[in-house]
Amino acid sequence: MQIYRRLTMIKAISFDLDDTLYNNRPVMLAIEKKMVNYFTEKFSTLLPELSSEPKPVFNRYFWAPYRQQVIKAHQDISHDVVKLRFETYRLGLLAHNLSLDEATTEAQAALDYFISLRSDFTVPKVSHELLATLSKVFPLVAISNGNVDTKALGIGHYFKHIYHAGFQAGEDNNESEYLLRQKPAIDMFTLVCKQLAIPAEQLLHVGDCGVADIYGALNAGCQTAWLPQYGIGKKLRQIPHIELAQISDLSQLSF
Repeated sequence: MQIYRRLTMIKAISFDLDDTLYNNRPVMLAIEKKMVNYFTEKFSTLLPELSSEPKPVFNRYFWAPYRQQVIKAHQDISHDVVKLRFETYRLGLLAHNLSLDEATTEAQAALDYFISLRSDFTVPKVSHELLATLSKVFPLVAISNGNVDTKALGIGHYFKHIYHAGFQAGEDNNESEYLLRQKPAIDMFTLVCKQLAIPAEQLLHVGDCGVADIYGALNAGCQTAWLPQYGIGKKLRQIPHIELAQISDLSQLSF
């Protein structure tokens, strides 16, 4: 562990999820293969004419043009990975001459399958142990740009609040949905501090990305712990308070 800035009083700790509490890269690589197989089988039934040579490969490159079209038409949707994926699938299916009802139904089915795969893995024991220990001392919160299901992973009970970027339902029937932008936007950090009733400087955020997590949290006024263990996140733009070699390093701090 490297200490770059002195930590001050901490009243709560927030965690990024993907590539912080577990290595998400092999999960996503496995999902990519399964989704390719899923759509290969699906298209062979819905659109058998696509089975002729050369056969398309239904990977992220196949879907990329439709994804860009969706973002171009609705820029805010890039902050909501679930809606973006659904609309990408739907637009791609429409482009291959499925009816609106068929495209909507099949896009939802594909999204449901993806989400079931997204949370079908085991979080390392060391992360469970750390969260269990820290949750006895601090309120813990999860702040994620992604869509992993913490309950399905067996870690949801450690967190007082769990935030996913994207469009959120209003608190009652009279309120329209609102948008929590993805990190590095400060939306989720600000909401955490508001709901926990603490000043931003008393929140320690732990994450792997030098931009989304560290730059974002520092801009929000929080303290930061950078964990580049899996080598996935972007490089630093600003110096964090501390750098962790592994997630268990947090237990070395004298809170």
